[in-house]
This record gives sequence, C-alpha cells and structure tokens, in this order.
Amino acid sequence: MDGIDAAILKSDGTSTYPTGLTHAAPFTSEDRVIIRAAVDAAQNWVKGDAAPVELAAAEAIVTTRHVEAVEALLAKAGMSAGEIDVIGFHGQTVLHRPEQQWTVQLGNAAALAKACAIDVVADFRSADVAAGGQGAPFAPLYHAALVASLEHGKLPEGPVVVVNMGGVGNVTYMDGDTILAFDTGPANGPIDDWVGSRSDQNYDKDGAIGARGMVDQSRIDVALMHEYFKLTPPKSLDRLDFTSALAKGLSLEDGTATLTAFSAASLAAAADHFPGTPVAWIICGGGRHNPTLVSMIRAQVSGQVYVAEDMGWRGDEVEAEAFAFLAVRSLQGLPLSVPGTTGVPEPKTGGVIFHKN
Repeated sequence: MDGIDAAILKSDGTSTYPTGLTHAAPFTSEDRVIIRAAVDAAQNWVKGDAAPVELAAAEAIVTTRHVEAVEALLAKAGMSAGEIDVIGFHGQTVLHRPEQQWTVQLGNAAALAKACAIDVVADFRSADVAAGGQGAPFAPLYHAALVASLEHGKLPEGPVVVVNMGGVGNVTYMDGDTILAFDTGPANGPIDDWVGSRSDQNYDKDGAIGARGMVDQSRIDVALMHEYFKLTPPKSLDRLDFTSALAKGLSLEDGTATLTAFSAASLAAAADHFPGTPVAWIICGGGRHNPTLVSMIRAQVSGQVYVAEDMGWRGDEVEAEAFAFLAVRSLQGLPLSVPGTTGVPEPKTGGVIFHKN
C-alpha cells in the first residue's frame, strides 16, 4: 500500500530486456487511508455477498493513480501511447483466500485502457485460483527469466533463491529445471503498520528504528510455531494473515526490531522446504532497503546474500517488470503459473485483455 511502481520492458514472453525507464508514484496519505479501509472491510466479506462499499472508493483511487503513473512514465521516456503494446495491470489486492478459490484485486482495467489508449492485461490470478492453485506468488517465472539472463559466473554454481520482500515475503527456488515458489511469511507489512501507527513515518526508513531496538526472541519462537510454517508448499498468504500484534506492549523500537527479526526468521525457515541448500539468495522489493532486515537475513541463511542491484537488476521495479512480462505471456497464451509455483495442477495461462477501444 505504499504506491505504484511502473517500468517499461521489452520482452517476447520468454526473454526479458528492461529498458532502464521507470517511475515510482507513492500513494498520498489520503489514498492510503482509503485503500486500507477497503482492505480492512474486505476481511469480513463473505463470498457471494455484495462487495463492501469501501471497495468502490479504493478502486477509483487505484485506477486514477495508475493512469497518472502510466502518463508520467511515458512523459519521462519521451514516448507516446502508440509505442507501447500492452500494460500489465495487477491492481491492489484486498483479499486473498485461495482455499475458497477467491482472490480480489481492485482496479478498473477497462477504464485504464481507455484513459491511456493502450491495451491492458489484468486479472492475472483468477484463472489459477479457479483451477485449484494458490494464485500466488506470481512473479516466479519472471524471476527465472532474470536468473537465466545473468552472465555465466555471476553466481556460484548451485540452487539460487530470488526473494521478494514486499508486504508479504515470497521466494522462488531454482535449481536447473526445478522451480519451487511460495509465500514465506510477513515481510514489510507488519513493520510498516507498527511504525505507521506509532510514529510520524510510514515505514522504518533505513531500518533505523529497528536497529535501536531489542529483539524479543521468545515472541519470535512462539510465532514460528504457527501452522503456516509447517505447511508443505505451495502455499500463500493474505496481507493481514500476520499482523503487528506480535509486538503488542513493546516500545516502538523493540517492537520494530522484533517484527523485523520475525520477517527474517520466517524467510530463513523457508529453507526447510527446499529440495537443496541454496548457494545464493537475491533480495528484491522494498525490504532490501532495510539494512537491519538484510543483516538479520544474512545472519540466518546459508549461502551468499545479494540485493537485486548486485545482479544489475532494478530492485524496486522487479514486480512491475514481472507483470509486464506476464502480460506478454498472457497475450501469447503461455503459462503464467506452473505446479511448482502455485500448486496449480498443470501449467496455466491467465489474464484478461481489455482493449483500448
């Protein structure tokens, strides 16, 4: 719920060529209040009932901000809409219940296509969930394309894990033709909520607050007994499955340190489900900007820990690039998910195209 990342990508749906052109558009504080109200309201939504009224206002905001982001990126790139073939539009997740074959992302793709005069592919996850998959994580095939594009010798020989530390953490484990992906646990979400509710910051900038705190290890030990960590992948999480409640009663600093340590510990615990021992972990997403979190991860995992930029990747834009990549694959009828990434019974394409006119 921090904002929108946009990137321009050239791709044939198999290989990927980032152009270097990107744009970040943070949500305003007012936007975040409206979106968070929709997320909170959705938690009590019963499948089959009318959508909570809060969702409409949030969808309008999300759509408008995406139009603005596309326009700003095109202006920055000196490009016209006619030079772009397709927009990959993920939207804002407000509910994810794969056990009910239900996942909800807000955003009016038809309005986006019309406003930007560019075809849009959206609704990436529904087909996977309807087929029995978890509907998440959805960036692994792009992670695999990124790793395949690395120069020989860039990484040690052996299993590689690409990590996304967003609101929720997820991993893509790759070893030859083997690919396994799943959500690991909380990442930035509970930390952001804790810091945002107890300070004038929306997140722990540079990990400074957490660095001043003391970790309550006993709370983490109890939290790691949660049933989710015992489940065999594939598995996925809703943004609010793990909350900042773990830190209740602690000071701002100690709570932040404890939540940060829990995110690192839950990521490290993911290795219990890997077929082999990783030689390298590559961290993408906002969490890599938190030195306290990265340091805690390095202390708990085996193998070298890198951040996206060490590979020459655009770490803040990997997710944006991933959905551009998946939009191309959708147009070509190529799978967006496979059994090892979401548990879908067979490779599954997906996405819905919305034409500009």
